[in-house]
Amino acid sequence: MSAVTGSAAAVRTAADPAPPAPDAAAASPVLSGERAGRLDCVQSNLAQLADDLHGGDAHLALGAVPRFRPRPGPHGLPTVEPALEDQLAAAAPAGLAETARWTGVQPAELAGLARTHGRLYVVADSYAMPWLPYHGQRHMEHSYLVAPHGDRALVVDAYSSHTPWGVAAPGRWVTDWSVLPVSSLVVRFDAVPAGAVEPGPGDFAGVEEYVAAYAAHPDRQAALEQLTTETWLLARSRALHVAFLATRGPVADPVTAHVLRLARLAEQAFLAYRRVQRARPEPAGLLPDVAAALHADRELFDTPDPVLAAVAEVVAEVVGVAAEKVREAPALSALRGFGSFQVVEIVEALEERFDVEFDPDDLLPETLHRLDGLRTLVAAAGGTAR
Repeated sequence: MSAVTGSAAAVRTAADPAPPAPDAAAASPVLSGERAGRLDCVQSNLAQLADDLHGGDAHLALGAVPRFRPRPGPHGLPTVEPALEDQLAAAAPAGLAETARWTGVQPAELAGLARTHGRLYVVADSYAMPWLPYHGQRHMEHSYLVAPHGDRALVVDAYSSHTPWGVAAPGRWVTDWSVLPVSSLVVRFDAVPAGAVEPGPGDFAGVEEYVAAYAAHPDRQAALEQLTTETWLLARSRALHVAFLATRGPVADPVTAHVLRLARLAEQAFLAYRRVQRARPEPAGLLPDVAAALHADRELFDTPDPVLAAVAEVVAEVVGVAAEKVREAPALSALRGFGSFQVVEIVEALEERFDVEFDPDDLLPETLHRLDGLRTLVAAAGGTAR
């Protein structure tokens, strides 16, 4: 979802639709550039919806929990970009409840849904969104809000970023339904009480493996392009988390400095990518700087999770390694001494430690081979720290 990289510019033809007209007479303001600058292109319109429905800075609840949870990404590289479903699930603390969804929605069908259900949250391809600088330039999953405006569509997009093709700024546009892209996902959200949200424990395992994957990747241009996206995402997510923390009291200077450090790191990554793109040498210090920033990230933001810590201790005892090694492993299968017999021992030890009985249907390999999976298993069975 980075806005700073992309392929060579495509040529816009005279047959392309004209950009939608901005809508100046809006009932409620679009997020400011400062607030939108802390959000990615999926979060930004969840944030807009939360603030519209609840007022104030309801959207800051989206940043309550800082995470570093790499998953498989483009080019065989790990990515910290959350899965779309995880992003949508994170909207609940901001007072948004999903009440209906549709997939593969054509523009005419979207118009009918909006007339029936009111304002809708939409995910589609940015390449086909004429109000964005990505239009005709880059394919990526992007969100917006849409509602009827007479016979036309009122599009709200609170996303903000600089791109190689111009600036994406929060705004409202009135356009014909026919120019909207096919929607991969359409969701109706209703307001629910947001309630009190407290900072939660994050996930910070696997820093060394993450950095090593980028260092070892043979296609340096692809690796640095993706690293630009990664550092951009991290900088925005930490800025959002710090804004959330600021509502609860003063933020320490080292925390503020860390957010600025991540923003500079994103600039460094983009510069490195452009240099390699022009067959220039890659800066040697970039990846060590990334590793140092991620270790600092963990030191500043890792609120201990007592259940996760207890699960790690159980796994460590069974496998015969330090609990720190368990927490840092990208998967338990990466631990020396971990195998099928140890899986059985771990399950039995966890049931005894937490005085629970797991649902046999939940004992799946993808759950049992990851620390966060085991933690979810314990929580689903009603286990708590004791």
